[in-house]
Amino acid sequence: MWKKWKEIKDDSERTIKDVEKSRTRTFDRAVNLLTYKPRSIKELRERLLEKDWTNEAIVTETIEKLEKYGYLNDAQFAKDFAASKLRQKPIGKRVLKQKLAQRKLGKETVEEAVEKAFEETPEAEIIERAIEKRLRVKGKPETREDTKKFYDFLLRQGFSYDLVRERMREIAKGELERDG
Repeated sequence: MWKKWKEIKDDSERTIKDVEKSRTRTFDRAVNLLTYKPRSIKELRERLLEKDWTNEAIVTETIEKLEKYGYLNDAQFAKDFAASKLRQKPIGKRVLKQKLAQRKLGKETVEEAVEKAFEETPEAEIIERAIEKRLRVKGKPETREDTKKFYDFLLRQGFSYDLVRERMREIAKGELERDG
C-alpha cells in the first residue's frame, strides 16, 4: 500500500525548540533518504519538510551542504537516472522525459539528460531492442489488428510517430520479401 505523504506545513506553523538538534536531525534524515535512493534536490526538500521539527532555512542549509559535498547534483542525477531507465527497458524520448519530470527536475535539466542519454544510445537502436523483444514475445503481426497493436505499443513506449511508422514499414517489407 502506498504511503500518503504528509502535508507540508508553512514555516509559521513550525516550532523549533533546539535549532542545533534540528540541524543535525535534518542532515541525518537527508543522508538517510539519499542512501535508499538518489533524489533530486526538490524531491529531497519536500521529504525533509514533511517533518515538523525542521524548517525551510534548516532544509536549505542542509541541501547546500550536501551539494557542496557532492551528494546532491540534479544534472548528474538526471543523467544517471535517464541512462538507468534506458538500460532497464527500451523507451523513447517522450516517456523518458515524463519519468524525469516526475522526479521534480527542471525542464532544462530534463532536456539535457535526455539528449545525453540518446547521444550515447540513439533512439533508433533502442526501438530495435523494443521491436526484437515484442517479436520474441508476441511473434510477427499477422493481422491488421496485430499490426495496430504493435504500432500502439511502440507509441506508448514513447517513440516518435515517424520512427515507429518507419520501423513498422520495414517489418512489413521484411515479411513480404520472405513470403515471396
